[in-house]
Amino acid sequence: MSFEKHARTVSLLTLVSRFSGLARDAAQSRVFGAGPIMDAFFIAFQLPNLFRRLFGEGALSASFTPVYAKLEQDNPQKARLLASVAIALLTVVLAALTLVGEAVVLMLPYFFPKEQLAYQLMAIMLPYMPLICVVALLGSILNVHGKFAVAAASPIILNAAIIAASIGVSYMHGGLEHTRHIQIVAWSVVVAGLLQVAWMMWSMRGYGIRLSLQWHGCRDSLRTMLTTMVPMMLGLGVFQINTFIDSVIASYPTLVGPTIFGVRFPLMEGSNAAMNYATRLYEFPLGVFGIAIATAIFPTLSRQASNPALFAHTLRRGIRLALFIGLPASAGLIVVRTHLTAVVFQGGKFSADDTIRVATILLGFAPAVVAFSVMQTITRAFYALGDTITPTRISIWMVCFNLLLNCTLIWTPLNTSGLAWSTTICAFIQAGILIYILHGRVNNLFDIHTRMASVKIFAATLVMTAIITLIALVLPVGISAIAHVVPVGAEWGQSLVQLLALTGAGIVCMFALAKWWHMPEWKWTLGQIDADFQAIDNGP
Repeated sequence: MSFEKHARTVSLLTLVSRFSGLARDAAQSRVFGAGPIMDAFFIAFQLPNLFRRLFGEGALSASFTPVYAKLEQDNPQKARLLASVAIALLTVVLAALTLVGEAVVLMLPYFFPKEQLAYQLMAIMLPYMPLICVVALLGSILNVHGKFAVAAASPIILNAAIIAASIGVSYMHGGLEHTRHIQIVAWSVVVAGLLQVAWMMWSMRGYGIRLSLQWHGCRDSLRTMLTTMVPMMLGLGVFQINTFIDSVIASYPTLVGPTIFGVRFPLMEGSNAAMNYATRLYEFPLGVFGIAIATAIFPTLSRQASNPALFAHTLRRGIRLALFIGLPASAGLIVVRTHLTAVVFQGGKFSADDTIRVATILLGFAPAVVAFSVMQTITRAFYALGDTITPTRISIWMVCFNLLLNCTLIWTPLNTSGLAWSTTICAFIQAGILIYILHGRVNNLFDIHTRMASVKIFAATLVMTAIITLIALVLPVGISAIAHVVPVGAEWGQSLVQLLALTGAGIVCMFALAKWWHMPEWKWTLGQIDADFQAIDNGP
């Protein structure tokens, strides 16, 4: 099966997962708002998520997948042994790391006494870290076996648990104090982690994989995996590291106080909550499409690394698909940012002013969707070729540059949105450098077909953006006129109508132009492969 069909499977299930994630965020925004309570929750929740993305979905999965995929072809018994040892080692190491982390969290109030709630939430949710990292590794094993659906659907369990803890507890105990309520939500995260592990283990029955620390039979494979894992942590983790740095800076007023070295800090309490809400919205298309493409293409690139022509052929398709989805997603997100924020978050404790604040930050994040989409695929191409040093070196420089931009832009009128623009600038610079280097290593990476496809995608995106911008200008007038005859609903309902109209118009416009201009990418998004491409896939 081609990687496009796997990408379609991952994208569809990730779409369901992301919608449940938006429902989760909508529940939390209406119950807790965008203030210090959510500041504390987000910074505490990001700690296990950082390890999940670096270890589970990032470095460990990226270093494990090529080795396991090759062994599965050549020596299935040794592949099972490697999987058993990797799961056992990950469990032991991360369990020990969790105990150390709990000890550190207990000491934090002595150094930063202002905010106790964030430390309490960290202590509660830190055990989620080893659980979700094991889930990610199990998902990598299932992906190699062609079972992409299980791992892509597992986040739904977490989202359902948080929604139940937020809305359900609020419904049953309306007068519950917010601090106590958010602690219950934190405990629901740990319960969800246990359920996710159980779900993944049940899905792996029949593969003959058992926990084992007897690594002698797979020593060489294990060594190869471990020696590539550390550099991969930075190579794939720059997005997560930058996001975590952004959160730490945005949380400073909540965790430490309103001043720094006697000078008033430019951000206010609630900045981290506002930035995280914006992050959720731009991560939606990135996770559904950009990361899904990279996840699906990685095992294929790993198997084709010894065949330069086939490797380049697959990588070109991956880049074109990432551009076809990522570029219009970035443009569309810029146009609909305010309506999207209002529909998802506004209501209850989340005010109209909060909507404007989050939408302004989202404007800075939106262009990064296409940059990160392409970068995810390009980075995995480096890893499939066995080069972990190049992406790592570039990532280190980008993390440093992002920190410099963060500390500069927050003092400008951009304020909190300066953190978003910093992330976007670094994403484009890093993607450009990686493409430039890879172009010199992969023969004819940007051939005439790829260059022409890129031009068509850019042109189609411009046309789409112009059309939906025009619709966005005239639609409120039309809604107001209709409202005199047919009730359209309150402000939230009007925002929903406009969001659906603009999103639908953008999708129809992009696919119509793609079909009119004979762009095959629209078929690839549906998992359909042209006959000539299929012939190459099935070739020697």
